[in-house]
Amino acid sequence: MPLAFESLSHGTVAFGFFNIESDLLLLDRCFFFAADFCSQVVALAGAEAPEGVLGPAWVIEAQADIGDLMGAIAGVRHTGFIGAVYRRFPFPEDPARFKQKPDGWKTRPMLMEILSHCAVRRDLPISAAQAADVVAIGGYRFSRAGFRQLLAYVWRGGYPRWENDVRPDYVMRMAQAVQGSSNAVFAGSSFVPDADLDGLPEKENAEDRGCHDYGRN
Repeated sequence: MPLAFESLSHGTVAFGFFNIESDLLLLDRCFFFAADFCSQVVALAGAEAPEGVLGPAWVIEAQADIGDLMGAIAGVRHTGFIGAVYRRFPFPEDPARFKQKPDGWKTRPMLMEILSHCAVRRDLPISAAQAADVVAIGGYRFSRAGFRQLLAYVWRGGYPRWENDVRPDYVMRMAQAVQGSSNAVFAGSSFVPDADLDGLPEKENAEDRGCHDYGRN
């Protein structure tokens, strides 16, 4: 489930996984795969911290075209991109199976095919400015603390967390790079144990702010 996070540029924005069978992440109206996001974080954590390009990435400008996540989960409203994804990968009947799949990367070709009909391809520049203590993803800017919350979300597998607490290799590589980084943006980052992660919003945070309700009138 996407949760609500604070950005410096756009106020409260939704970020996160939205279907347990896919590693596709959404950031407001932008979509990109978690493996690519983590690879870019690894690069930013390096000594040079070069500006990179997060891609492939897509943008859906109209909120109604994104769809209604809660309606799709309930199986009653399959609108927009999210509705098309849930037609292919419906919410599990057994709530105990509601866990983020660590092999969600396997569905990438199917998600890209759906995106080709619903979204515009637009790769996103990504950078970590040490002097300004700011991380930028496309036009979205986050403080160091705010960006660390995004990383913590991916580390945990969002809500409902990774299935069997098994994290994909790309998540482990991200955590290792960030914890060993000399970049001030990542200073003090810790991923183990989970309890050390600070301030990750809970499910109710997103529900209260309507971050699940894409496309509702």
